[in-house]
Amino acid sequence: MVSNDMFSPSCRLLTVWIGLLALAGQACAAPLTLDALLARPLAPAGVVFEIVDRDPHALDLALPWVKQAAQRLKARFPGVPMALVTHGQEMFALQTGGRADNSTIHQIAESLSRDDGIPVHVCETYAGRRGLAAEDFPAYVDVAPEGPAQIRNYEALDYVRLVVPRATTLKTR
Repeated sequence: MVSNDMFSPSCRLLTVWIGLLALAGQACAAPLTLDALLARPLAPAGVVFEIVDRDPHALDLALPWVKQAAQRLKARFPGVPMALVTHGQEMFALQTGGRADNSTIHQIAESLSRDDGIPVHVCETYAGRRGLAAEDFPAYVDVAPEGPAQIRNYEALDYVRLVVPRATTLKTR
């Protein structure tokens, strides 16, 4: 005989919570790393690099990391398309007016875009909050309406998202 206690509201609630925790555990899984991506047997449909950092100088470390990661990915998976979306404090270093103070990152961003065929996107929504418009960025930087939506658009094309380590992490490497 089965007890009615098993079907009580508190028992059902507990079952729902356990299910939600299981789903949350999957959603909170560690993000994909470059090494894990390189270890895959098959090439992804594409790779979208995501940079989002509070450090306004993060691109000093993040863009060289992306450049090197892109080279490794191209060597492992020739022809795999890639894109870059930067949508944190760091993106403001790519303003046209800041090129003199940030010449190295501008050179890398331009090289990624023009030489490597990797579109470089910044977030128009975040730029707008600072009173900036698309015209405040150089032609080799695409000003996407919204950074997270741009990433989702790539993911809809089956690109895998590769989160670039934060500047504090890259400094210790």
